[in-house]
Formats: sequence, C-alpha cells, structure tokens
Amino acid sequence: MKIHFTKMQGAGNDFVVLDETRSRLNLTAGQYRYLADRHFGVGADQILTVRPSPAAGIDFEYVIHNADGGEVGQCGNGSRCFARYVRDKGLTDKDTIRVQTLSGVLSPKLNADGRVTVDMGVPVLDEPRVPFDTAALAPTVQGNGRTWPLAFDVQGISVTVPVAVVSMGNPHAVQLVDSVDTAPVGLWGPLIESHSRFPERVNAGFMQILDRGHVRLRVFERGTGETLACGSGACAAVAAGIRLGLLDSEVHVDMHGGRLTIAWSGQDTDSLFMTGPATTVFEGQIDIPDAA
Repeated sequence: MKIHFTKMQGAGNDFVVLDETRSRLNLTAGQYRYLADRHFGVGADQILTVRPSPAAGIDFEYVIHNADGGEVGQCGNGSRCFARYVRDKGLTDKDTIRVQTLSGVLSPKLNADGRVTVDMGVPVLDEPRVPFDTAALAPTVQGNGRTWPLAFDVQGISVTVPVAVVSMGNPHAVQLVDSVDTAPVGLWGPLIESHSRFPERVNAGFMQILDRGHVRLRVFERGTGETLACGSGACAAVAAGIRLGLLDSEVHVDMHGGRLTIAWSGQDTDSLFMTGPATTVFEGQIDIPDAA
C-alpha cells in the first residue's frame, strides 16, 4: 500500500502525520510500527491521524498511535503539529480549532509568532483516575500536592523513589532529580513505565528544577522510549511542581529538543496551557507492506 505522509516535529518530538479526512487507511498496529521504524519506515515517536469532525462543534478528530503501534489518548507536542498541519493544508482557516481525542476535546491556537498554544485541560491528580494503585502506600504531603513511594528492583537492588502522579489524558510519574544529565533515564525509565502499580503503563518524567520559573526535563515515554521532548510530560511535570509548591504559575521547560512554556494557576478547576513550536520537516510517499 502506498500512502502519502507529512513529517513534522515539535521541540524535537517527531511525528508522521496522515490525512484521513476523505477516506480511512485502516492501518494495522504493525503498519503503524512500520511507519515509525527509523530504519525501514519514515521514523517517528508517534503517528498522528487527521479525521473528519465526529460531532457538532468539533472541527476534527485527532488520533494518536505510539511507535509500538498502540493507540493513546494524548500527545501534547503532537497537538501543536496537528493544528499547524490542518491550517497549512487548507483544511481550516481558523486560528483556534477544536479537536476530539480519545481523552477529550483539545483547543489548539495558532499564534502570530508561529508557535501554537494548546489548552491541555485540567490536570488529573486523583490517583485512581490516572490510574495508579495506591494500595498499602502512604503519601508524603508537600504544599497542595503529594508524592508516593514507588519501589522497583534495578539489577537485583531494591530502589524506592518518590513520584508525583498526574494524568494529562495519559499517565505520568514525575520524580525530581539533581541533574537530568546524570539521571538514570535509560535504566529506570522502562522499569517505571511497566510498573505494576500503573495498569495502563506510564510515562516516566525526570525533572531538574533550576528556579521557580525554569526546569529541565527528560521523559521516557510508554510505548516509545526516551524522546527529545514530551509535551504532556512537560505539562505533568510543571503541574506536579506547582502543586508541591516548588514552581510558579508560568514555567519554561527545557528538553533536549527545545523549550516549551507551561502556564497553570494550580487550581483544580483551571485548564493548563502549553505553548511551543510546530514545524513541517518534509513530505513524501512510502510503500508499506500489507502485513507489516
């Protein structure tokens, strides 16, 4: 099957974008994996699909598949690229669009400076809704937030780290580190991702606080591995830091791929906003096997 695609990136988090506004491609999980493969396919952290409006008041449906072929509910950097794509392709002339995701409705806004701001919704801090199993665990309360002791074995050695648990439409476990340069992301990330207390797996965030308005972050994403940037991970990390009393209401988040700016009041009823870049890299066609 030959399909047309657009390669995009947001702060180094890269995507293959597919247009299904006219007809469905009906790709399998294996075919999504093939597209994401950096040796045999196009190469991407996630595959983003544009589909027609599913309901009144909604402009598009936004479908996300991770590099492992699994469908997920949220991708913050992807939502900015989604907005840039539909505008650049003439699929809409709106500056602000409403898109339906598996996790709810997002409203990306294209700014005059070329960046895109996304209303990411209200951070979910209720552990069962993340979901996170708190059975037999005692939290440490700090500020208006809390951390939980997460225990796992690393090469036969028992390790326990305090994590703040947040959902931004997908689950995140955020821990504070002295330096993201020396944080054991590659070693601990897979163990946290697949931890039994997260029944839907989890994105593992490693956050270094520089000051109350500036952090550095690395994220090991479920189904993908470490990426150059993770938009929802930046949102979750800042939300956790604000609730723990460590960060102000607007924070610059520096990741290997670039900077995002996150703004949140810290109130349970208020949305969190993410602003950052969205760039088209190239377009092309690729033949993908019928049984990838």
